[in-house]
Amino acid sequence: MVLLSSIVNGCTIIAGALLGALLNKGLPERITKGVMQGMALCVLAIGIKGIFDGENFLITILSIALGGALGYWIDPDRHLNRFGDWLQSKLTKGKNGTFGEGFVTATLMVCIGAMAITGALDCGIRGDHTTLFAKSTLDFVTCLVLASSMGIGVALAGPACFLYQGAIALGGSAIAGFLSDGMVNEMSCVGSLLIIAIALNMLGLTKIKVVNLIPACFLPLIFCLFM
Repeated sequence: MVLLSSIVNGCTIIAGALLGALLNKGLPERITKGVMQGMALCVLAIGIKGIFDGENFLITILSIALGGALGYWIDPDRHLNRFGDWLQSKLTKGKNGTFGEGFVTATLMVCIGAMAITGALDCGIRGDHTTLFAKSTLDFVTCLVLASSMGIGVALAGPACFLYQGAIALGGSAIAGFLSDGMVNEMSCVGSLLIIAIALNMLGLTKIKVVNLIPACFLPLIFCLFM
């Protein structure tokens, strides 16, 4: 079922937000930090496992190099952050409380990121839900923490995440029949490298703009035709 992990992800966001809203106050930093570091190690393990799907590492190198150059030239990370700031200012302007702010903040955190895109593509193209299941756990903790201070508005990020990731997964499913096994494996390898970068960022070891590397995930479709 293509949408299975997107449904699970949306439900875990809602569950985390509801539990956080019940707590009604921020959790101790040492607890949230410890849990998030543990989750980062799990994400790292998923990324390392996935890089072995590739059969021609030259394709991965070229994809990362050219995709990174293209991504940093377009700079979607900057545009997405500016859009997030604009959206938050519009939805929270003149409002009392933190309902709107909680919704916007949580939606941006669970939707705008390489893990959401690569995970949804894995679901659609390969039927592999591993990445989004891991993301679901991360989002549960994240939304629990946010809702404990921002309130129940965080829960609305659940449906938004489902629609966003579900659309990407369905798009991947639509083109899956036109892709060879080699193309799928090389895309998985590149995507897994981006997941490793996410884990390193979560651990505070790097500050890689992973969203800017997203174009690299699609370049194996071209390189596999010639290599």
